Amino acid sequence: MDWERLLSLKRHGDTHKRLRKEQDETRLGFEVDYDRIIFSSAFRSLQDKTQVIPLSKTDFVHTRLTHSLEVSVVGRSLGRIAGKQILKKHPYLAEIHGYHFNDFGAIVAAASLAHDIGNPPFGHSGEQAIGEYFKTGNGKKYRSELSEKEYQDLINFEGNANGFRLLTESREGVDGGLRLSYATLGAFMKYPKESLPKKPSRHIADKKFGFFQSEKHAFVEVAAELGLIPTREGADVSFSRHPLTYLVEAADDICYTIIDFEDGINLGLISEDFALEYLINLVKDRINTKKYNTLRYKEDRLSYLRALAINTLISDAVDLFVANESKILNGTFETSLLDKSKYQAQIRDILAISVGNIYNSREVVDKEIAGYKVIFDILEVLTNALVGKMSGQASKYDGLILKILPEFYTGEETSLYRIVLNACCYVASLSDSSAVHLHSKITGTDFNLS
Repeated sequence: MDWERLLSLKRHGDTHKRLRKEQDETRLGFEVDYDRIIFSSAFRSLQDKTQVIPLSKTDFVHTRLTHSLEVSVVGRSLGRIAGKQILKKHPYLAEIHGYHFNDFGAIVAAASLAHDIGNPPFGHSGEQAIGEYFKTGNGKKYRSELSEKEYQDLINFEGNANGFRLLTESREGVDGGLRLSYATLGAFMKYPKESLPKKPSRHIADKKFGFFQSEKHAFVEVAAELGLIPTREGADVSFSRHPLTYLVEAADDICYTIIDFEDGINLGLISEDFALEYLINLVKDRINTKKYNTLRYKEDRLSYLRALAINTLISDAVDLFVANESKILNGTFETSLLDKSKYQAQIRDILAISVGNIYNSREVVDKEIAGYKVIFDILEVLTNALVGKMSGQASKYDGLILKILPEFYTGEETSLYRIVLNACCYVASLSDSSAVHLHSKITGTDFNLS
C-alpha cells in the first residue's frame, strides 16, 4: 500500500480527483468528515447509549458519546504525532502532494469519533442479544430463507458493520450516506472482511467483520480506491487494514483501558488505594512525585494519573506504529499496537481488575439481562410486522407497529434479508432509554389513557 492512495480525499459520487494541494485550508476535507459525523443523528444518539454501566444515573459514568469524543481527542494526537514521522520518512507527500501532519490527525480523529456509531443500546450485550434472537430465539425460523453469509450477519450482528452502513448507506435524496472521504472510511474499517469465514486467521483484522452483505459493493469500492491489499481469493471478500486503523484502534484501547478503570473507581467498584497503585505502576517512569504529593483530593490525583497514563500510552503507540510501518503497509502486522506495548503487563493488570470489578459487577450483569429481554421482545414484534407486510399477511397489530417505525425502515423491500436487517439496524439505532420506552409500549406496561 502507498500513502498517496491511502490519504484519498475522494467521496462517494465524485467524478474527478480531489487533490490535497487544492484544498481550502479553512475547511479541509478531512475536517469536514468530523463535522458531518458530529452533526449526524446517529452520533447524537450515543449520548444515551451504554459504554460500560447500562442506564446509569450518575454523572461519573461515560456514555458512548463521551467515550467517542475522548477517543477522537486521543486519536487526533496519535495521528498528528505519527503524521510528523511519516512525512519525514516520505517527504514527497508534503513536497509534491501538499499533505500536512495535521491531515493524519484529522483522519484518525474523524474515524475515532465514528468508531462506536453503529453500536446498539446496552453495550456489547446489545450486539449479542440481536445475534441470539436469530440464533436461538424465534428469529432462527428465517435461517432456511437466507444465504449462509446473510444469516451469519444476523446471528453475529456487528456494531462495526452497522457503523459502516450508517456512514455510507444511500436513501432517497441522500446518495452515499454522510459522504465521508475514503481515507476516513478506510481508517474506520477496523475489520475489513465479511462475516464468513469467521476468524479465518490470527490476524487482528480477522477478529470480527466490518460490513454486512448489503454494503459489500460499497466496501469493495472504498478498499479498491485506497489500494488495500486483498487477503483472500474467490468469493470471500477480505482486505488488509488501512494503516491508520491501527491508530484508531489504539485510541479506543487507551481510552477504555484507562477511563473505564477511572469510572470503576468513581463508582466505588474499585478501591482508590488499590487503583492508584495500578496507575502509578503504569506511569512510574514519568510521574512527578513532588507534584503528585501536593494533590489533596482523589479527583485531582485520578485526573493527573489519567492524563499521564494516556500520554504515556500515546507515545508508546506512535513509536510502535513508526517502527512497524513497513509491516503495516504490507499487511503483515498481525496484532493491535497495544498488544506489543512495553507496558503490556501493566495494561493487562488494569484490564483484569476492570473485568472482575466492573464488567462482571452485579449492576452491569442485572442490566444486561434486562437488555436481552428488551431487545428480544422488540425484535419479535418488528420482524413479524415487517415480514408480514412483505408477505401481505400483516395483522392489525402489525399495522399499528409499522406506524411507529420511521418510514425509511418500512419501505417496499422485497428481500427477506434486508427486511430483517432493517429491523436489527432500527433496534441498534435506539438509545438505552428509547429502547426501554418502546418495550414498555409494546408490552403494555406504559399504558396511559390520560
